[in-house]
Amino acid sequence: MADDAAAPDGELTESSATEEKSDAAEPDSAAKEAGTAPDAEVAEDTAKKDDAAALDEADEAAKKDDDVALDEAVALDEADAVALDEAAAPPKPRMSHVRLALIAGLVLVLALGGLTGWLGYNAYNAYQAEKERQLFLQVGRQGALNLTTIDWEHAEADVQRVLDSATGTFYDDFQNRAAPFVEVVKQAQSKSVGTIAEAGLESASSDEAQVLVAVTVNTSNAGAPQQEPRAWRMRLTVTKAGDEAKVSNVEFVP
Repeated sequence: MADDAAAPDGELTESSATEEKSDAAEPDSAAKEAGTAPDAEVAEDTAKKDDAAALDEADEAAKKDDDVALDEAVALDEADAVALDEAAAPPKPRMSHVRLALIAGLVLVLALGGLTGWLGYNAYNAYQAEKERQLFLQVGRQGALNLTTIDWEHAEADVQRVLDSATGTFYDDFQNRAAPFVEVVKQAQSKSVGTIAEAGLESASSDEAQVLVAVTVNTSNAGAPQQEPRAWRMRLTVTKAGDEAKVSNVEFVP
């Protein structure tokens, strides 16, 4: 203290300076301690909350794992029950070889029956179609012979034969000219005989056909020299009329 008193004004000894510094530092440390205490409490509360959240998450995860394990256990139990039921069910009896052979034979018989029926149906249709074609052809041939074979001695019967085998417009036209034609034949004492050289179907449907006929005609008249045979080609339309077929049109073709 004597040194402090002896020191000049405005100067402090080292001990005084040290004491002043220590006195100034004490308030600062106190202030720091006062500010640090609330921060520690907040940190501690935050840590507790985090721990609680972590515990909740762990509990939820554990519950989910328990639920999954329980579901798997139930599924395994159900699968085991199904397996036990299948194992306990009596085995299905195996089909004997005799029964298999009988079934195979029955299937084969049915297949052969169906095939036979189909073939028979097609054969019947083919037969009917061929029968109709032959009918058309025969009527066309006979129609050409009726038209080219006329004898003056029985001209009415020959003309009637033509009308009996005709229908439609041809029948109407020929009937209208029948009487004058008979008179001419009788006056000339004409006699003609036709011979079929060739005949065939040009076209045919279910109810009509076109028949081409090549005819050779020998004609003689009383008091006239013998004539040379003449060759005619005719197209006759044959139409079905009920169960019959008749000539419905006649054309002479070159």
